Amino acid sequence: MLYVVIIFLWTAILLYLLMGGADFGAGIIELFTSKRNERLTRRTMYKAIGPIWEANHMWLIITIVILFVGFPAIYTTMSIHLHIPLLVMLLGIIARGTAFTFRHYDAVVDDMQTLYNRIFTWSSLMTPLFLGIIAGSAVSGYIDTEATNFFSAYIAGWLNFFSVAVGFFTVSICGFLASIYLVGETDNEKFRLHFIKKAQHMSIAALVCGSVVFVAAWVEKIPLANWIFGNAVGLLSICAAGLSLILLWYLLYRAKTKIIRILAGFQVTMILIATTYVHYPKIVILKNGGYLSLVEHQAPAKTIESLGWALIIGSVFILPALFYLIYSFQKKNKHHPG
Repeated sequence: MLYVVIIFLWTAILLYLLMGGADFGAGIIELFTSKRNERLTRRTMYKAIGPIWEANHMWLIITIVILFVGFPAIYTTMSIHLHIPLLVMLLGIIARGTAFTFRHYDAVVDDMQTLYNRIFTWSSLMTPLFLGIIAGSAVSGYIDTEATNFFSAYIAGWLNFFSVAVGFFTVSICGFLASIYLVGETDNEKFRLHFIKKAQHMSIAALVCGSVVFVAAWVEKIPLANWIFGNAVGLLSICAAGLSLILLWYLLYRAKTKIIRILAGFQVTMILIATTYVHYPKIVILKNGGYLSLVEHQAPAKTIESLGWALIIGSVFILPALFYLIYSFQKKNKHHPG
């Protein structure tokens, strides 16, 4: 049952990156959109993220619950030593959701709309930035559980070149996913070309930020290149992601919206496989060679068994409801395209 729980954990992280990432990316795209195209981007974004934006954080909640119940040592270590970026990320989620609701449903259009827009776009950038910083910190080897001062215990573990670089790479991935999803949300050729250009810009940004991550790893003496390219699974995953990116660029102008969305999701999945496979079952690498493992630091067997069954039974109810939610919104948009 332990491996069932681990599969659910990895899948929840992936789905949060794919769905929540595209959700955050919509705000990032809007942040870097000119005033002239702002209204177009915002209107298209509502239609694109409407079906899932309220349900996206379900995957984050599932991830947190799995760690809290199934791997308390891992949960405790991360929530203590990374509590600052975790707090910023959670505040960003709250601010973003609140601003999205108020700017969309506020009956009075006044100067507050400008404030809502700024909160939404900037929190859309800050949230995945700190999510990526947390992910980078987990494998950076900077978390010091034996620290004797505030900076070493609560700052140095995440405020470093590598973790911040992973944060900006995560931001670029979110923007890339959102731009790909937005391409298929308009029938206007001029608008479609606008979002295609955004998709190209964000894919270039992702390549640049990804390169910076490798530079940061080299500077910080983190063997990232060996982790990814030193094994067959990582190497094949990165090659598959690269080939799918080439194919995606080729299909961008050919209105193959469903295929390019699948390719974008496939690329992110391959990247996640490449970066997590080599560490398994280690999920957190600590300073001075220590680590936290999903196998060695699990909860008691009875707890894992109960958690596994709860996840299996819960998915039977949650997944059909989620698919129906997406179907309902897509049907609504089809009949009411405005």
